[in-house]
Amino acid sequence: MTSLEPTRPEVEAWLDAVSRQVLDHIERLAEIPSVGAAGGMVLGDVSSHSLPIPETPTRGFDALLKHVMRAAELSINAAGPGYLAYIPGGGLLTAGVADLIANWVNRYTGVNAAAPAFCRLEADVIAWLATQFGYGPSARGLLTSGGSLANFSAIVAARHRKLGSDGDYRDARVYTSTQAHHSVAKSVSLAGIPAKNVVAVPTDDRLRLRPDAFEDMLVRDAGARLRPFLLVSAAGTTNTGAVDPLAALSDVCERHGVWHHVDGAYGGAFALCETGRARLQGIDRADSVTFDPHKGMFLPYGTGCLLVRDGDALRAAHRADAPYLQDFRDDAGLPPSPTEYGPELSRDFRGLRVWLSLQLHGAAAFRAALEEKLQLAQTLAAAIRALPSLELVDEPQLSVVPFRPRRRENEPLEAWSARTAALCKAINERGNVYMSTTRLPHPEGDVVTVRPCVLSFRTHTEQIAMAIDDITAAAGC
Repeated sequence: MTSLEPTRPEVEAWLDAVSRQVLDHIERLAEIPSVGAAGGMVLGDVSSHSLPIPETPTRGFDALLKHVMRAAELSINAAGPGYLAYIPGGGLLTAGVADLIANWVNRYTGVNAAAPAFCRLEADVIAWLATQFGYGPSARGLLTSGGSLANFSAIVAARHRKLGSDGDYRDARVYTSTQAHHSVAKSVSLAGIPAKNVVAVPTDDRLRLRPDAFEDMLVRDAGARLRPFLLVSAAGTTNTGAVDPLAALSDVCERHGVWHHVDGAYGGAFALCETGRARLQGIDRADSVTFDPHKGMFLPYGTGCLLVRDGDALRAAHRADAPYLQDFRDDAGLPPSPTEYGPELSRDFRGLRVWLSLQLHGAAAFRAALEEKLQLAQTLAAAIRALPSLELVDEPQLSVVPFRPRRRENEPLEAWSARTAALCKAINERGNVYMSTTRLPHPEGDVVTVRPCVLSFRTHTEQIAMAIDDITAAAGC
């Protein structure tokens, strides 16, 4: 084949081979070590996997596909049921079907008039998600590549609404927790606000942002003729899953005219289930919310979401025009153009993967899966609490379960951290589950902590039982 137009028999053969090998891979996920081949990989494994780019077609699709699937094995098994590291996602197969359709029909969905029915479908998804967070009909949003871009657009919207667009943000102030995701500070800087203007608000003993400390800072900074305009709180921090007191923080923001943005990239999806909604009480009062469907809705990576209670504020911060778009200006009666609510003009049609997954599985399946993850986290926490050589750093606020060995008498902090890292390594080397570590604040300095996160839709009681067995064995209990 030298043409860019393959024949139908060629494409059908490709699809048949892909479906067989990918489905075989999915069926084997539970058998593949959760660390994948990455745990024992050496540099040569990656170097030898390079193929030169040819001038003429490479013959033998099956060989190329085998090469690709081997590359998938040279990675952490993030799609597997034992993956408890970082923030699991999963990758629903239904979303893959949607992406195949979206990529092959290849319709442009940046501007509504170019694909009005597709834009309507995506707008319906955004509107439904907004209701799940308690927002009304004036809410708008967009699907992004992830939480980082969603946080960026939220910060730009807040800056535009509260500070205007004169470009002088030297005295602007942004407040966030000491536990905030690193994308917050990065997005503030990209939005033209000096990084030094990000103020870290102290947290309580459960690593939740303190409303009293926040309000004291607001009063102090306003008195110094600075311009406080934005608070970024968390609905589930990456480190421990901590949920800030969202309602109390909204009270403070409303008193002082500050935009309240909630970074719920990890934990926001729990608003879809009853137990999670109770733990995220007050999230409906936030001016904007970030959450990642590629985490709590189990979709493929590259699916983030921003929701803004006042959609006009989001649109005012992002809307732009150009003469080459004049043919699309008459949009009366059409759904919103995604490009008017975010920075992208060209974009993936992300809406189909969310819409089709909800249609084929129903919202109740997602709610049940999220309830299950919260319960599994409680089960894991109870088992860790019962092991005398370990300490549960905090009860799960969502589905992160931070723990570490108990500190020995007079043990130096770094020695304690080294034992914790060794414990995590020993757990992972058993191959059943894969966990990651972080550093958490301690009166003497930061200390390494293991922080399994239960979120994959493929993780069930069986995997948590294996995790408990492996923790017990690795801890010598």
